[in-house]
Amino acid sequence: MLYNIHEKFILFWILIILTSSYSTAQTWKTYPYTPAGSIISFPADEGWHPDEPVEWWYISGHLIGEATNNHYSFMISYFHSPKSGFDGFRIFNLSNDDTGQFFTDVMPVNYNILAKDSVNIQAQIFLGDIETWTNKTDSNGQNIPFEYVLSAKSKNYDLNMEVISLKQPLIIADSGFLYQGEGSYTYYYSQTRNTVEGTITFDNTTEVVTGISWIDRQYGSFNPSDGENYEWFCVQLSNGMDLNIYNLFTNNNETPDNLRYKMMAVFKDSLNQFTTYNYKIERLAFHYMPDSLRCYSQKWKLTSPDENIDLIITTLHNNSEVLLPFRFYEGTTTITGTVNGIAVTGEGFSELLHSYEKPDIALTNPSEGYWDFSTAVTWQLNNPDNGRPLKYDIAYSIDQKLSFTTIQQALTDTFFLWNDPPVSAGDSCWLKITAYSIDTTLLSYITSPKISITTSVNGPAAGNELILLYPNPTNQILTIELKKKYTQLNYQIIDIKGQLIFQKQAITDNKIVVDVSSLKPGVYYLRISNSSLEIVRGFVVR
Repeated sequence: MLYNIHEKFILFWILIILTSSYSTAQTWKTYPYTPAGSIISFPADEGWHPDEPVEWWYISGHLIGEATNNHYSFMISYFHSPKSGFDGFRIFNLSNDDTGQFFTDVMPVNYNILAKDSVNIQAQIFLGDIETWTNKTDSNGQNIPFEYVLSAKSKNYDLNMEVISLKQPLIIADSGFLYQGEGSYTYYYSQTRNTVEGTITFDNTTEVVTGISWIDRQYGSFNPSDGENYEWFCVQLSNGMDLNIYNLFTNNNETPDNLRYKMMAVFKDSLNQFTTYNYKIERLAFHYMPDSLRCYSQKWKLTSPDENIDLIITTLHNNSEVLLPFRFYEGTTTITGTVNGIAVTGEGFSELLHSYEKPDIALTNPSEGYWDFSTAVTWQLNNPDNGRPLKYDIAYSIDQKLSFTTIQQALTDTFFLWNDPPVSAGDSCWLKITAYSIDTTLLSYITSPKISITTSVNGPAAGNELILLYPNPTNQILTIELKKKYTQLNYQIIDIKGQLIFQKQAITDNKIVVDVSSLKPGVYYLRISNSSLEIVRGFVVR
């Protein structure tokens, strides 16, 4: 599928370049150029910003070999972040997307030239050659706006190419400045469609290539190596729309709904671009790296009411991991779906720093080897991650764990009230709870120790039940019916963390009605007491 998508892209953009309407619309393709409302200016902000602690120049793209018709992808990134006697480092990735063969080379660099007023990078690679990324110049030595020449080299692999921007830059957050993560800021713009022509040497074989690329530029205090992990995507669609998307995770593995942590910048057309956090990403598949130390998401469903976007993004290969200077995945993606109800295809890149863990769950009730069936089975997730929603299966055994019978599957809550179980007071059983991601790649389970049943769920059959709660589960009214008459009682509602939610004193004969409609769904405990009585029972709010 990638081949057809890529060839359609090349044809699509060749046709655009050949149309006179496109040529006359390129009023932006001049220096100096400052987009309306932007604090980013060109070519000045294509250059180095010495006052900013971290800066990087990034380009990725997809190529077709003229001689072999091989499909390649590449990524080159130059970082300025001084450390250990070096000015920064360079990442150079090449992939044969037909075979999945992946090459990566990361080396520290010192910059012989790093211009402040334009793109002019001359990087001395440690133990290697000099690499360059510069503006293309005309016969008078003047920079040609938004055209570049790049050269990157490594043993048996190199890439030499000319790059021409087809669209004006996409200015992130309209101004080009936003706060990112817990306490960082960034200046950010993208050049979302650029033609590529040149040569590639892949595994000692050299050929002419053409293709389409994406350029990303960031500078500021945000640093990918500081531990704030993210998932980033660039998306180039067959309808001409381009998307720049990132999800940044907090230390608690959450992605709050604001531009610090969620951003989708959309290049709709030459007159319309916008930035929003009004979108949702659902992760559909995960994959462990060969050493099983990191697991990255590999398939996503992206939806947004803006432009009615509904896309499936899928990595082409699952082996594109870079190990230094920090571990992350960087590789080609393919895209299918609809925009405003019209079918689209596309291609892009994903850059994944967020690694997913197997669920770590712990049984919270029953907790001491005894179980009153009028209370729910409850467990807690010790490592929540909103990028990895889980489902739970619960099963029981009455034969010393030789076999388990499933009670319920695909639960999304961390509690379960077992109505009419085939066990009675005095019986023993074992419980098993299995937690798993949507594709079961991330899976774990816990098995309880031996549990002795102390009370039948049916109450009267046990012969000593003093209280009935109904309906249970409930979503509005909970009725407490006592077997004896009491003139005064205290009752409390406590959540599963032991926190007091509500308490009241009741004067009654044998029935209390409690409004629980304001409680969030979950498991709670009712504690009823007076000077001679104390009863604790569980109930569930749906």
